[in-house]
This record gives sequence, structure tokens and C-alpha cells, in this order.
Amino acid sequence: MIKQTRLLSFACALLLAGCATWNQPKVVAGDSLDTVRTRMGNPTNVYPLPQGGQEFEYATGPFGQRTWMVRFDANGKVLAAEQVLRGETFAKLRIGESKKEDVLRLVGRPSETSRVFLGNFEVWSYRYKENDVWNSMMHVHFDERGVVKLVQNGPDPMYDDRRPFR
Repeated sequence: MIKQTRLLSFACALLLAGCATWNQPKVVAGDSLDTVRTRMGNPTNVYPLPQGGQEFEYATGPFGQRTWMVRFDANGKVLAAEQVLRGETFAKLRIGESKKEDVLRLVGRPSETSRVFLGNFEVWSYRYKENDVWNSMMHVHFDERGVVKLVQNGPDPMYDDRRPFR
């Protein structure tokens, strides 16, 4: 009985470890641009970096909760890969300063866009896991000049069981 319990505990630990890495790209520092394309496919967007490299965006939207940014140096070697749809990344947005281009480079393309006519805002919404636990949406509001005026989060209605119509 003790052996079965230990074996079951070991199997559960392996399964949990597999879940923790399920959504992580198989990319390490030093990998070539071609290796990344082979492993992850074509990026959803490519941004040039000021120092001569580039950054690949791998968005999982419109229903995904992760966006990976893979940074390359000028020689096409991976510098870093980061999942950017996190509260810490959204906190880097500056009200009254950040522009649409800054938001795209920081967190990638939105899951959905909408308009709020009271205030004349364009809203970009991002699905993500707040603290890797709660199904959430971050809403970034832009004024008519494309400058961030408001950033607010809340529960993702797609996962909200309290909605009356499903």
C-alpha cells in the first residue's frame, strides 16, 4: 500500500511538472532565429529593437491568456523569452505617456478591441491570468491621439459563471 501511495504521489508530481511547462516555449538563450521559427512557427508580429536586434511576438489570442516575446540580438541569437501577459508587465504602462506602439511592444496585440463613446476611447482588451490564478481581462483605454488614458482590469466574462446568458 505504501509503495502504491508513493508511486501515485510521484506520478502526480510528474503530471504537475508537465502542466507547469506546457505553455512555455522550447527556447533557450543562444538559439538561432531559424531554430525558434522551427519550434514555435511564424510569429504573430515582429518588432525591430533599437540596438539592431528584433523581437518576435507569439500571441495566443483571441482566447489565449499568454503572449510570448522572444528577443534576438543583431546576430539573430535569442537573448530572452518572456511571457508578457502579467500584472507586472501591464504595470509598466504609463498613463498619459505610453502610446499604442509602446503597448504593442510591451504586451503584444490585444485579444479584442472596442470603443467607449463616452470619453471617445479606443479600448484594447487582453485576456490573462492574474497572479497565474484568476481568469482576468486588462483593458487599456486610448484617447484620440493614441495615448494611454486608463488601464483597468477585471474578471474575464468568458469565464464568469454569474453571467445570466451563456
